[in-house]
Amino acid sequence: MEQILMYTSAIIAVGLVIFMLIKKADIKLTLLGVGLVLLYVAIIMGNSVTDTTTGAVFLDPFQVVVDQFKRILARAGLIILILGGYSSYMSAIGANEVTVDVLTKPLKRIKSAYVLVPFVFLLGNLLSLVVPSASNLAIILLATLYPVLKKSGMSTLTAAAVIATTATVMPTPLGGDNVAISEELAQYADFTGLTATEYVFSYHALVSIPTLILMAVVHYFWQKHSDKRQIAKGIQTEEVVTVDTSKAVDVQGGALYKTVYSLLPVFPIVLLLVFYILGTTTGIDVNLSVELSVLVSFALALVAELIRKRNGKEVLKHTETFFKGMGNGFGIVALLVAASVFVSGLKSIGMVSTIQETMQGSNSQGFVLPLILVLFTALIVILSGSGTALFYAMVPLMYGLATAAGISALAVTIPMGLAGNLLRAVSPVSAVIVIVAGTTKQNPLDIVKRTSVPMISGVIFMFVLSMILFL
Repeated sequence: MEQILMYTSAIIAVGLVIFMLIKKADIKLTLLGVGLVLLYVAIIMGNSVTDTTTGAVFLDPFQVVVDQFKRILARAGLIILILGGYSSYMSAIGANEVTVDVLTKPLKRIKSAYVLVPFVFLLGNLLSLVVPSASNLAIILLATLYPVLKKSGMSTLTAAAVIATTATVMPTPLGGDNVAISEELAQYADFTGLTATEYVFSYHALVSIPTLILMAVVHYFWQKHSDKRQIAKGIQTEEVVTVDTSKAVDVQGGALYKTVYSLLPVFPIVLLLVFYILGTTTGIDVNLSVELSVLVSFALALVAELIRKRNGKEVLKHTETFFKGMGNGFGIVALLVAASVFVSGLKSIGMVSTIQETMQGSNSQGFVLPLILVLFTALIVILSGSGTALFYAMVPLMYGLATAAGISALAVTIPMGLAGNLLRAVSPVSAVIVIVAGTTKQNPLDIVKRTSVPMISGVIFMFVLSMILFL
């Protein structure tokens, strides 16, 4: 009877979560609600759900929620909140706009449409360090670079496809997904002391950077081939498209101002990279965490603002955006908590241990688990348009599943994380595709045809490379 209840509850729970993901419902509340129900099912089965029991069994599931908030806020949650604050402050003082202006200006000198394709793709990915939201970055590039691309003779669909794929898998220790997985792995003995910096620069970058380069090359040949095919079929129709340039960057200021303010948004990454290189090459051991690098950069930004404005009261007033930005980052923290509660529910009814025992008893090849998870990610992302929700939901499970399969957790975390971010641009219902299609007046499916080959090539390449490096 217990086995029937366990399997029935697990199937319904997972099915409901997938359904709500596809329907684009609030996945945080879904995971939290389903997780609580599973915890009560575990109590009915006579299982314990928490070590810190309240003394009243019916309250214990809610104690699990409290425990997860305490655990996550003390580690990954704090980092994510600080990152949200810094990103908001950079926008408030105009530093993000300066960075976009400085990096995009050289492209205006390139006149060849197809030479621009790989450059814009790689530059857009670099800009995703400053504007991590794929939708927001697309809006900015549509206002700033799209007219330049059209003027160079680039077809509308090619320009749309390149802009829609600019935020993919740039390796950054400031990414919430990388912070979450590094903090999760650091709990285990074989990853003790793992930081987001080490995870990104030692592992993630080994796969993501070659993947980015490959996709840039594929983009060039695929867009060129697709344009020629459309011309041959006589369906190459180019219309004049009016683009809202209200978000276009027009930065005024001297060279010193542009140099300093263009560096501020990426200065935390520069600090982390410099000390990482020093640590690996010279043995200088400086424990520079992500949150510390952000706070140092924030202090530097305050000094820069004081020098520029010479008005301490006004500068201090703007710092409020840092703390409001921290609040904006709480949604990711809540998602991690909800995912942990959901996994706690699956563990409490015995489903996780059953899956692990089954995997340990099977004779399947090591790449099977990562392949299944990547294919599962592909299905959910294409149907829902969300590239990270499933990844965050799976974070608490990744190490245990990898261990049960007898493989490194890196062979699971890196392919699954990269697949979600890459395949977002292949979903016709994703926000970035909808925004680009609406602005350029193109059919979302036509844009997806242009994005699918570079992105799917990237997924295949990164999966094979991940298996070679980490399996």
